[in-house]
Parts: sequence; C-alpha cells; structure tokens
Amino acid sequence: MAASASPSIIPIFVAILLLAYSLSISSAVSSPISARSGQQKAVNQTFRSGEELLKWKRIRGHLKRLDKPSVKTIQSPDGDVIECVLSHLQPAFDHPELRGQRPLEPPERPKGQNSSNHFQESIQLWAQSGESCPEGTVPIRRITEKDILRSSSIKRYGRKPRSNVRRDSQSNDHEHAVVFVNGDQYYGAKASLNVWTPQVSDAYEFSLSQIWVISGSFGNDLNTIEAGWQVSPELYGDNYPRFFTYWTSDAYQTTGCYNLLCSGFVQTNNKIAIGAAISPRSSYNGQQFDIGLMIWKDPKHGHWWLEFGSGLLVGYWPSFLFSHLRSHASMIQYGGEIVNSRSSGSHTSTQMGSGHFAGEGFKKSAYFRNLQVVDWDNSLLPLNNIHLLADHLNCYDIKQGKNSVWGTYFYYGGPGRNVKCP
Repeated sequence: MAASASPSIIPIFVAILLLAYSLSISSAVSSPISARSGQQKAVNQTFRSGEELLKWKRIRGHLKRLDKPSVKTIQSPDGDVIECVLSHLQPAFDHPELRGQRPLEPPERPKGQNSSNHFQESIQLWAQSGESCPEGTVPIRRITEKDILRSSSIKRYGRKPRSNVRRDSQSNDHEHAVVFVNGDQYYGAKASLNVWTPQVSDAYEFSLSQIWVISGSFGNDLNTIEAGWQVSPELYGDNYPRFFTYWTSDAYQTTGCYNLLCSGFVQTNNKIAIGAAISPRSSYNGQQFDIGLMIWKDPKHGHWWLEFGSGLLVGYWPSFLFSHLRSHASMIQYGGEIVNSRSSGSHTSTQMGSGHFAGEGFKKSAYFRNLQVVDWDNSLLPLNNIHLLADHLNCYDIKQGKNSVWGTYFYYGGPGRNVKCP
C-alpha cells in the first residue's frame, strides 16, 4: 500500500500556497507596470546575451579558420604580428580543389620583361628589422578579434562592397580616376605606382591604387583579379598604406576576399606579407617610392601569377576560381578608387593618391608609369586605345602622358572635398 501524507502537513502546505498566491496577486495589482517592465527587461537582456554569444561564436569560427600553426612569429614596428606558416598549411589549401596539394613551381615570365628600376622601391615595414620567414613557409599577418569587430558585417569580413569596378558615369559611392583598355584579349598587366599615405576621413571608407584584371559582364558573373596598395582603417585598424590583393568570380557577392582571408590565392613567397604596411612612402615635393606590380596568366597551367617589386613572385590565383578568367581578361584597368560613404550633404574629404590633383605633376601627384599588357604569346606590349575616366573631376582627376623613360604613364588623384567639390 502506498504511504499517505501526514494530515498535519497538508493544511500547512496548502496555507503556504494560498499565501504565495495572495502575495503574487497583490504585487501584480499594486505595480503591474513595473512588473511587466522588469519581465521585458529580463527578456531583452536574454535576447541580447543570445545575440552576443552568436556573434562571438561567428568571430571564433572566422579566427579558427584563419589561425594556422606557425613555426616563427615576427613583431612588426607598426604593431602587426607576422606568422611564418608552412606553405602547404596556408588558407588556400583549405579549398576542396587544393586540399593535400603544395604550391606550384614558378612559371615562365612574360617576354620583354625589363627588371631594371631607376626609382627607389618601397618594401614592407615588418621586414626592415632584417627578420624573415624560413624557406618553406609564408608570412601571414595575424588576424585578431579587433580586426573582425571593426567590420561593418562579420559575414562580409574581408570582402569589398559589391559596387566596386568602374562601370559607367554613375558610380554610386565608389569614385574612380582610372585608365583602362578593353575590346581585346588580355593575359596580364604590368605597371609601377608610387606609394602615398592618403587621409581617409571615415572608418568605413578606403583609398586605394591598384591594377584590375577583369572579365565577364558587369552583372553577377563579373570576374576580377586585383592588386595594389590601400589605406583602410576598417580592415587594418590604422592609416598605413598596405600591399593587398583581391579576387571575385561573382561581382563581389559571395566569392573572393582580400589577401589570404579566404581559401583562394596561393602564396609562394617567404619575404612578402600580403596585407602588411609598405614603407617608406612618398612625400610631397620630396623623395618618391614606388612598387612594381605584374599580374599574368601562366601559359602552361593557366593560373594567374602576381609579381611584386623587382622580380619577387608572390603567388597565384588558381584558374578554377574563375569562370571567364579561366580563358583571358577582356579589360585591364589601372588607377585610384575611394569610397564616399556620405549619402547626402558634403562630399567626403577622403584623399585619393597623394591627395593632390594630377596637374601638380611629379613629386606632388600620384602616378602609374610604364603601363603594359600581356598578349596571347606571353609578351609584354604597350597599351593601345587607352580610355581615361574620372567620376568626379572636381574631386579627383587624371592626366595621361608618354615619354621614352616612363612609357605610357598617368598622374591621378585629388583631395576630395574642396571649394569645387563641396
């Protein structure tokens, strides 16, 4: 037989329940607003806590994918930490089509290559101490939680905004001063450009100078390969000009990224850290420092290779990343780009290039010199049928020239907001 509860206990238990119920009703009647307010606050706090947990989970997921084991760590004077990662463990080899592979051997360089440089070359700040990464490793700039938290969107961390390539006279928030060639089949591009420290006036704006290798329409199938220098407080947390790369195969929607922030670009060089600060930089009416860049398609394997400076092969974009660029490029573009985040009111004061207009010329304006393209025969050729475009001539402009030393060249840039660009 089951044991029954003691009769003396039941009335006491019931009395306690009745008292608790009476007190709860009294409290609800006397202060219903404060009770509901407290409950809502608790719900909101729980919701926010859940959001924060999800946010940190996503950040940790990003860092876990990007943080590769290193054999050496180098502290850069600008605060960057450079990790020397075994080359076959770099982010590129997380890609299903590259997993288990190793970087390829260097390809045949384009014919007509002239490696002589009569200008002072910029190098990277982290390497000025004499430290370097061992052979068989690649230097990778360490990504931190702060880097990801600066991004306007964790989901799109490491990606450019979608409207990026100069398309027509209407450029939305991206403004350009560029030279381009199109209407032919291109297999690469080469130029030297001087490095400056333009002022960027908003945390979500940037100023860059680069080469674009482009194919496809300006719809969702646009393919681009890009390299140059960039000042981006959002991406890097400072105002140093930094060497960067980029790629996309669907018009900046879901594919591609800066530098090594996703699996794609395969680095082969142990002396260049993509995303690291460039030093020294050019000064107004002072000494000029530039970097050489060349992007070209390896005739044997079809991958797109990148060279930095005087003959330093940085690495390559595998051809399978692309659709149209598996074959060739249909447009080559050189020049500057800024983001103007001001949707109304005055124009941004973010500078392009040196922050001075093209008409000021050498030592004062930013330049690209010795512009060339690579043809189907893997030969470097001068540009033909050049087009110049500047979205807002009163804010940023461009001026082309040609001589026996600089070949085809142009000056470009500007201060952004001024009396003629209110």
